[in-house]
Amino acid sequence: MNGRSSIGAALGLIAATAFLALVPSLSGDYATGVALQLLMWIALTESWIVLSGLTGYISLGHAVFFGAGAYVMVLVWGEVPIWGALLLSGAAAVGLALAVGYPCLRVRGPYFVILTFGLAELVKWIVVNVEAGLGRFSRILFGAPSIETLYYVMLGLAVAGVALAYLVRRSRFGAGLRALRENEEAAETIGVNVGLWKLAAFALSAAIPGMVGATMALRTTYFEPLQVFNPLVSFTIVTVAVIGGSDDAPGPIYGAVFLVLLSELLWANAPQLYMILVGVLLVGFTLWAPEGMHGRLSALARRKWR
Repeated sequence: MNGRSSIGAALGLIAATAFLALVPSLSGDYATGVALQLLMWIALTESWIVLSGLTGYISLGHAVFFGAGAYVMVLVWGEVPIWGALLLSGAAAVGLALAVGYPCLRVRGPYFVILTFGLAELVKWIVVNVEAGLGRFSRILFGAPSIETLYYVMLGLAVAGVALAYLVRRSRFGAGLRALRENEEAAETIGVNVGLWKLAAFALSAAIPGMVGATMALRTTYFEPLQVFNPLVSFTIVTVAVIGGSDDAPGPIYGAVFLVLLSELLWANAPQLYMILVGVLLVGFTLWAPEGMHGRLSALARRKWR
């Protein structure tokens, strides 16, 4: 990408951030809550594509980083400032990714998908048993910040996620990750340290979900392991990535906006219809538009330009 395109992308991100920063002052708590959900899915999916979109290692285990961040926030809330708790949550998620990344990344394809899903379930039930051993089956967080404060925290995480995905994809590191996706053996012959780069991508993709989970724990003011380690978090991330496009930063934005709007229109009145439509869209995009909304719109724009 040339310098002019990079400047345009940066200006677009700044303009979008400035607009979103006005949402709490221009709307009520309901609209702010919906926008916060939108930013949450953007931040989570942008982080996910750093690993899965670029390397092709499809993860169904990112709920474990979300849940780990929430659990750390619950444990340290009231003992350290909010910014310190967020950093600890992100660091805990990264530490978990580094601890389990090497054995998990030794397998590929469907085995990696199953392994990451199983890992998330394993950690969930470990936390459930630890909490049961402590005599705690749920926790309430008192003195949580206002929704406006949490909204701005989530906005910062979403912007960080977009910037991370954008910069990684256009870096030498990102080129190496895409080489792994095409052919790991060939990538290794041209100097790519396969094991190290996969582990680095895994750790990078865990940091922001950990902080997002911590922020959402403060949003709900209630911690219950079966909720925060819910596999639906991972499935929704993959759905947003498939619909929006999982290979570049704009893709998750398209997917998250589409899915959140669809949810707001249908979930309250027709949840079954919503789930059916999501399933149909997921199958349809996988079969007929694997490049997602962003890839399809980009192709149409290039065709029109020519």
